Amino acid sequence: QEQLVESGGGLVQPGGSLRLSCAASGSIHSIVAMGWYRQAPGKQRELVASITSRGKTKYADSVKGRFTISGDTAKNTVYLQMNSLKPEDTAVYYCNAHTEKLGYPYIREYDYWGQGTQVTVSS
Repeated sequence: QEQLVESGGGLVQPGGSLRLSCAASGSIHSIVAMGWYRQAPGKQRELVASITSRGKTKYADSVKGRFTISGDTAKNTVYLQMNSLKPEDTAVYYCNAHTEKLGYPYIREYDYWGQGTQVTVSS
């Protein structure tokens, strides 16, 4: 079973909205932050938005004011509400979960990635 399950991608017209969801399985422990990245053809993968376990959020300048990231701690799920979508938002969107576990003598860090979901904004 996939450890990060994504849903909500699809085709939408400019100005439309989509809501992406990403659920982390119970096998993933010690998540300290989750986020969404995207990669368009010919472009590097970039951070779109992230949220920490304490609720602190960050956004790329290109999506600030249009996208909202939120999380449900009980469900270990993160959402990305995307409004006022533009053609330049077209990309494959990847969910990420960052984990940190305390142990001697080092902090163990690991990133989990979803398979990616296609978002296409076109008229």
